[in-house]
Formats: sequence, structure tokens, C-alpha cells
Amino acid sequence: MPSGFLARISENNLSGVPRFPGAAYSAGPVRSGRQAIPAENRPKEFPGNSTVNGADDIRQVGGADGQRNNPGAAGIIVLCTANVCRSPMAAALLARRLAALGVTVPVHSAGMTGSGHPPHPEVISVMGSYGIQITSHRSRVVGVADLASAALILAMARDHLRYAAATEPGAWPRAFTLKELVRRGERTGPRLPGESLSGWLSRAQAGRERTSLLGDSPDDDVADPAGGPFRDYADTADLLDRLVTRLAGLGWAHAGPHP
Repeated sequence: MPSGFLARISENNLSGVPRFPGAAYSAGPVRSGRQAIPAENRPKEFPGNSTVNGADDIRQVGGADGQRNNPGAAGIIVLCTANVCRSPMAAALLARRLAALGVTVPVHSAGMTGSGHPPHPEVISVMGSYGIQITSHRSRVVGVADLASAALILAMARDHLRYAAATEPGAWPRAFTLKELVRRGERTGPRLPGESLSGWLSRAQAGRERTSLLGDSPDDDVADPAGGPFRDYADTADLLDRLVTRLAGLGWAHAGPHP
């Protein structure tokens, strides 16, 4: 590990990053998999603030007031770069899987830069094919308090994990890339009946080194489809859905009524 790396992680604490107001996703009835994308839902037909026709199974809930009144409600935070593509897709898909298990923990998404931006039109369209509406989502920048209160931080890539560790060094035991936590969880075994989420994360954390923050790796990173063809967005959503399905099964399917 490069000399001084951990010191730089601590020294780079970005305490001035704006507070994440805490939008979350909740789910209604779960549809199985991704449906065919109607022509009218293709990205060329989608202005930025359009509504996905008939896709009202998942909606944004919460907001700044609710988060300020209940900081502990942070639940799960999914983190990517601009919070307009990977993280809102992953958060909504995870919320849907957790809802199917009867789990009510809130799932949020946030980014490292940019606030107030809608999802890419391609993201709205792809999520519509899953019966998920995210047209009301607006990007948010994660802050220290958000990371400090989150029960679990799921990064889309290693650079987002590094950002979380630099912003709130104490978040390290609760911060993983999505791929990493699925991999470690499958190696460690699912969360046991009655086991707390923190207890399961502690088991998944065993033997983990901070050198896993270094560089980029396809083993840990979900590639950003932004700027690519529509097929890339659909493939990313499919990958995220498969990953969050495995994660939900590992972390919540056997744990009983605990969040």
C-alpha cells in the first residue's frame, strides 16, 4: 500500500459536502424481471420530466424534512458519481427486492457531484420496463452525516467507495461496492435468523484490507453506461437487478423481521 495513503484518506475528509436530504424508494407489488420496452417508452420519446406510463410500482418517498427529523432513517445509501444513472437504478431495484421480502428499511441514492438533476432519459425508460417510476428523482450529493448514519453504503465502483471512506472514515466497516458485498456475503454465508445487519457486515468485513480501495477493477466496479447506446443502460439495469437480488437474499431473506 502506498505510504501515506490512509493518512490522505483521513485528511481528505470533505466535511463541507452538502447534506443529503434523504429521498428514498418504496415499493408496491413486484413484477418479475424486466418487461419488453414499448416503443413509446424508448429514450427518444422521453423528455426529461416525462412519466413512465403505468410504471407506478415504486416511487420516491421521504424528503428533506423527514430526514432532518429522523437522521437514523438513512438506512441504505447507494452511491455513484452524479446520482442520475447507476445509483438511482440500483436503489430502486433493491427497494423492490426488499419489499418483496417484507423489509421496510429505506433505500436512498446519492452522488459525489451535482444536485437537482433528473435521471437520464434512458434510465427512466429502462426502469419503466421493470415497472419502476423514477421520474421524480433528482440528484443529490452525499454528506458526512448521511454516511455516518447509514446502516449500509453500497458503492457502484471503487472510486465511490474511496469517496465514502474519505468523506467519513468511520463508514469503512459499513461501506462496500455492491459487487464486493455480494461476493463476500456468498463466501461468508447469509445473514442468520435474528442476526443484526451490522453483525452480518462484520462477518463479511473479516480479512478485508483498505488496499481494496485502490485502483479500478471489473470485479468491483459496475461500468457507467452514461453516454453509451441504449443497450448499455438495459444491460446495466439487468446486472444491477441480478446483484441486488442476490444481496437481498443474502442479507434479508433469512434474517427474520429485523431491518
